Amino acid sequence: MVNTVQKSIRILELLAEKSDLGLSEISRSLEFPKSSVHSILETLGAGKLVERDESTGRFHLGVKLVELGNRARLELDICRIAAPFLQGLNAEFDETVHLTVLDRDEVLYVDCIESRRRLRTYSVIGVRAPLYCTSVGKAILAFMTDDEIRRIAREKGLARITEKTIDSEAKLFDEVALIRKLGYAVDDMEHEEHLRCVGAPVRNARGEVFASLSLSGPAERNTRERIELMAPFAVRAGQEISRRLGYRP
Repeated sequence: MVNTVQKSIRILELLAEKSDLGLSEISRSLEFPKSSVHSILETLGAGKLVERDESTGRFHLGVKLVELGNRARLELDICRIAAPFLQGLNAEFDETVHLTVLDRDEVLYVDCIESRRRLRTYSVIGVRAPLYCTSVGKAILAFMTDDEIRRIAREKGLARITEKTIDSEAKLFDEVALIRKLGYAVDDMEHEEHLRCVGAPVRNARGEVFASLSLSGPAERNTRERIELMAPFAVRAGQEISRRLGYRP
């Protein structure tokens, strides 16, 4: 028995092959009951995955799929392009290296190379983290407009996670000013106790900071002096990835 999700996928695949199909044509082609197809099309339409031409009553793929496809392609592109630079940072410092992208006002971890040391930062691809208290997040947040930063701070909040977490807009904007000046961000045990990280921005072809990378490890090893040593390497890696994504200063 074909479940609703499988039917939805089959309908989308059919519309990708043969755009502008009517309800009866979809039902006949897939041998699904017309009532079932109608219900699925209504749901897909509400999510803008499918659109209906009001003049003909025929269906075609929706704009949301273009957005999702572009996002998937972008994430695949950045992972492929960034890979040698992440490997280089990991080999140089033997610390865990992360790659993140901006997603719904948070960072989404899309790639990671762990340190080979026994005491190291562990990570899981696919997890999310706040912008205001992580080096990868602040490396993106700092290059947004001030109005956008205020909106995110007020909508998401500035919860105090550790004793060092930034917990006010005034402190956040002080940090933003410093990041804009230095070109990199530091998480000084703000998101996790005993963890210190340095993050650098990655720009797309339009010059927008949409991603970031970081080196992270135990604070006892990653002293402030070592963070300052690693920072230029992280910044250069971010710049090289940006250049390969089409960014030109």
